[in-house]
Amino acid sequence: MSSHLISTRQRLIQAALELFSAQGVSATTTRQIAEKAEVNEVTLFRNFGNKHGLLLAVLEESAAFKDLGESLVRRATPPGNVYQALKDYASDSLHALERVPEFVRSVVGEADQFPAENRRALGRGVTEANRYVAQYLATVIQQGHLNTYLPAEKLASLLNGMILGYAVIEFTSEFHELWEDRDDFLENLMELFLHGAMSSSEESATNCLQKGFITTEVVDLPASLVHQILQQARILGIRDYALAYLLFGAGLSATEIISLERSHQINETQGHFLQITIPGFVRQVPVNQWILGKRYGSYTNNPLIKLLKSRKDAQTAMFLNETGKPLSESELQTRWQVWSEGLLTPQAQRPAIAQAQQTWRVEMLMRGISLENLSILTGCDRSQLQPYARRAREKAALEQATRLDHKPG
Repeated sequence: MSSHLISTRQRLIQAALELFSAQGVSATTTRQIAEKAEVNEVTLFRNFGNKHGLLLAVLEESAAFKDLGESLVRRATPPGNVYQALKDYASDSLHALERVPEFVRSVVGEADQFPAENRRALGRGVTEANRYVAQYLATVIQQGHLNTYLPAEKLASLLNGMILGYAVIEFTSEFHELWEDRDDFLENLMELFLHGAMSSSEESATNCLQKGFITTEVVDLPASLVHQILQQARILGIRDYALAYLLFGAGLSATEIISLERSHQINETQGHFLQITIPGFVRQVPVNQWILGKRYGSYTNNPLIKLLKSRKDAQTAMFLNETGKPLSESELQTRWQVWSEGLLTPQAQRPAIAQAQQTWRVEMLMRGISLENLSILTGCDRSQLQPYARRAREKAALEQATRLDHKPG
């Protein structure tokens, strides 16, 4: 397609958007649009078929909305801060809608007057807007950075529906008390969306009890990969080694690890335990010296104990950064990226930090712990742990099949 044709198409879309905004969709004619775009009306029909096709193009291809969706998809690799990416998308979408408030009023106010073909165009346009958000969400879910009990397409529909609902209310009513301002709406939208319909992987253990969190897919890591990560962490020093040891030996989330204090350690000759404290709930978890068939110390002498014995400071936090301040979650994420550099999972993905916790839970079930007891250790109810039980059964079946293959015929 030549640059001239692209320019003509964009001029028609822009002219239609301006006229739809100024006088409404129903009142705007194809002749008016063609004249404003300075093209022949036949050119409009050749490109879009009719006004309904042009309305669909306005909804699908308006530069602002298309660029927003494509920009969000690009932010999925690397994933970065999912909360900020979605909040930026919602905020930018509202800004784009606020630039064409009359167009929004026209589409909403005249929808019942549109012919069926026009309403179908509107429906396809909304669906197209969802495609980009769904693509972004599917990517970060696959990478292990979000856990959810809803498919990406449904989540995208919820998010875009709430954004559009906000715009419609703002453009068609005044003096309501639904929210203080746009920032108040965005903050509450992200809180509801990320903690209601989904959760960041690092929050999964903490939120399991409080928010009814459910993992729909368990992607644990193979033993060889786990031992490689632990070995690479060990090379970098005792702090990195202790952090990796807890991720795989205690099944804690990143959020739980950075919240630990030195006093939370319970060190006995018959066991090494940590106390996990979240608002309204306290539990203890064992620190396993055996990780996927290899031993990493003992109850009284393991990487974590060695780290704490080497500490000469008075800080209460269990883990500190290079400046002597409590380690942050983003810093722990950075350490994980260093340990897993150059490694790939069987799914040809880079290992995600959330998979350490999934690996620990599956391993505990493989060792014979009951769902009831795992529920006590994790703070999750039995139904929330069912995906781990299914994965453990799958691994047990594979192991049994391998042993049978080794038996003489």
